[in-house]
Amino acid sequence: MTREGGHSINYMSRHPPFLQNLKRFWKTLGPGLITGASDDDPSAITTFSQAGASFGLTTLWMAILAFPILAVIQEMCARIGIVTGKGLTGIIKTHYPSWILYVLIALSCPAFLLNIGADTAVLGEAGNLLLPTIPPLYCSIGFTLLLFILILLLPYKKLAAVMKFICLSLLVYVIVPFLIAQKSGLIVRHTLIPAFRFDKDFLLIVTGLTGAIISPYLFFWQTSSEVEEMAGVSLMKKRIKKHTFLLMRKDILSGAFFAVLIMYFIILTTGTILHDHGIHNIDTINDAALALKPLAGNMSYILFSVGIIGTGFLIIPVLSSTISYILTEAFNSKSGLSKSPGDARLFYIIIAMAMSFGVAMHWLGINSVKALLSTTILYGITAPFLIGIILHVSNNKKIMGEFRNNRFSNIMGMIILLLMLATVILLGYFLLIR
Repeated sequence: MTREGGHSINYMSRHPPFLQNLKRFWKTLGPGLITGASDDDPSAITTFSQAGASFGLTTLWMAILAFPILAVIQEMCARIGIVTGKGLTGIIKTHYPSWILYVLIALSCPAFLLNIGADTAVLGEAGNLLLPTIPPLYCSIGFTLLLFILILLLPYKKLAAVMKFICLSLLVYVIVPFLIAQKSGLIVRHTLIPAFRFDKDFLLIVTGLTGAIISPYLFFWQTSSEVEEMAGVSLMKKRIKKHTFLLMRKDILSGAFFAVLIMYFIILTTGTILHDHGIHNIDTINDAALALKPLAGNMSYILFSVGIIGTGFLIIPVLSSTISYILTEAFNSKSGLSKSPGDARLFYIIIAMAMSFGVAMHWLGINSVKALLSTTILYGITAPFLIGIILHVSNNKKIMGEFRNNRFSNIMGMIILLLMLATVILLGYFLLIR
């Protein structure tokens, strides 16, 4: 896909107009769609499932609120990447004090590594659900090797195209809740009318949901992937700039909508199937899939497992590449999936090490679901710091020039920052004082 319309479109095609329009729309999608879909990684799926199982449909409204939040933050990150031609780490290293960079690395990379390890373990468990004769460890190793080979062999454009199609696998979650009869009135009420409880367990889930949908790794990935997309494209002409930002925003809105759509239907599935049948706690990802099997049929079990594998195939390359983007930019080394392994050796070595750590999680004895839930809660706590940095960069005239945030982006950004800070403060109050 080329942001500048470099692909040719045959308007005399014999395909129906609807298919032609769909094909053109699909070609405009790229980093935004991949970012949105990878947001629904196994840690997010686990958190969404736990929210539905524990509280039914009480948190369903949060999916609606998440859409503008995710879209605004993604748009800021994408605009930073397009305008500066640098990843978020490179910008902070160039324009801000070094301590901010070190805090950024300390907050992000360990959490991302834990996320990779837990996601790899869950990916192996999901593979074992579909292929019971193969142990989870071997499934994890096989999937990880396959992903690393694809990263090594495919140039960025082809890798991005493969990842776009993998995104479609997550649509299976839209099907699952309709495998049983649903109470539409109750669903609409919980979708449109927010409900909130001031207790520790509910605030933990709210913080986890916030961290799951506003995951800090997305900030880095969105910025760096826009740089990859724009490699070699000139932004000297105003006409091209406007066209570029128009397509970028369409991509961002599509990706954000896709992310919250999956969030909505996973909460709906577990909130109506598991919660209503007395299953209020999920200790492993197997529990969620296996619990659905007798309640909603074998198809729900298969679809749930396929969705986990699909999102695992997205998130592990995204997370490992994000860690590599951060570290290589911090130490002025060549980086980018568009570069060959020979040209950016350290970049690919870090990816390999991060993915290897994911497999090693099997020997550390850490429960994958608890690690995933802990990761999303940690994301919910650290995201306000990163959002503050992104807001500052987006309003820095020296960095962004005429493409600084407009009033709407700033208002929404401050609302998002204050909401996340309020959630963290309330959570701290209930954990430390009450």
